[in-house]
Amino acid sequence: MTKAPALLPEGLRDRLPAQAEAASRVTRALVDAMRAHGYGRVSPPLAEFRETLGGDDDRSARDLLRFTDPVSQRTLALRPDITRQVGRIATSLLAAAPRPLRLCYAGQVVKLRASQLRPAREMLQVGAELIGSDGVAAAREIVTVAIDALDAAGIGGATIDFTLPDIVDLLAGTLPVAASRDELRDALDAKDAGALVRLGAASYLPLLRATGPFDQAIADLRAFDTTGVLTSRIDALEAIAAPVRDRADLTLDPTERHGFAYQSWFGFQIFVPGQGDAIGRGGSYAIPVGESREETAIGFSLYPDPLIDDGLGAEDIAERRIFLPLGHDPAIAASLRADDWQTVAALSDGDDARALGCAWRLGPDGPVEA
Repeated sequence: MTKAPALLPEGLRDRLPAQAEAASRVTRALVDAMRAHGYGRVSPPLAEFRETLGGDDDRSARDLLRFTDPVSQRTLALRPDITRQVGRIATSLLAAAPRPLRLCYAGQVVKLRASQLRPAREMLQVGAELIGSDGVAAAREIVTVAIDALDAAGIGGATIDFTLPDIVDLLAGTLPVAASRDELRDALDAKDAGALVRLGAASYLPLLRATGPFDQAIADLRAFDTTGVLTSRIDALEAIAAPVRDRADLTLDPTERHGFAYQSWFGFQIFVPGQGDAIGRGGSYAIPVGESREETAIGFSLYPDPLIDDGLGAEDIAERRIFLPLGHDPAIAASLRADDWQTVAALSDGDDARALGCAWRLGPDGPVEA
């Protein structure tokens, strides 16, 4: 009686050689682009104490896959996000480092539950964080770094969608409504004109039209801002967009809240053709330091797995894979590997170059087609 093959938990999967190699190439391209801008790579652990990963916060705790550590007898969790870990490193191990502090990272994250648009519970997260500044200059840099990283990995046709996470708070003083701010945010996020009317917030309806291609949406937002309370935000968005106008399609959705629960004044999402969900998000936020202080930061995270599944980073491995027959010269094999060939040595007379995925074989005078 044969043993049934082990099944993986829902949302987890094996990555076979071609896909694993593609993921490695994409990760390296993304990280190298960030490092080129001065972002030093850090590598936090896969699991931490629940509290440091947000286990005391109801919203964050929903994503935590938790278990008890047999050593400390405390509750640990697998990280659902690396950004919080980078913040911990910045405010503890690197607390004395000069600011602004530039850090980048790449690693796997695991969520307790998957979303409908993204059924995987384990995914690759690659990102950069600029800690100690969250002004316009920092925002311009982080958006530029994100686009450079996309270009380096061969991710073309990106759309950057800007948002203003604190717009309701800014407008509350000049456009008060009886409804709670959470209700107002939910109605705006859902683009629900009827709900806004029912909440007595009809004055917010023009915000629903200030959405779409960047220049037109900015013009609509300025027309709406008759009191000038949004002037500084609108000016900031135009300044951030200026250096990347010719490198990506730009849009604006000032009331978008999905994925921006913790961002402060600025946020953005990254979309690419063929993907229904954003493949990246970023923006400004605050890192708690102790119980009474916060440090400003701005950054972004990319989730390239869906693109890798669609062929991003794929190469024809066979074209640089060479079969070494029995009795080959080890020195020649070493020189081939030094020249970026993958060598596959025969272990018996029955080994076949093509069957082992090699487009080439080592002949008496060098590589020949297999």
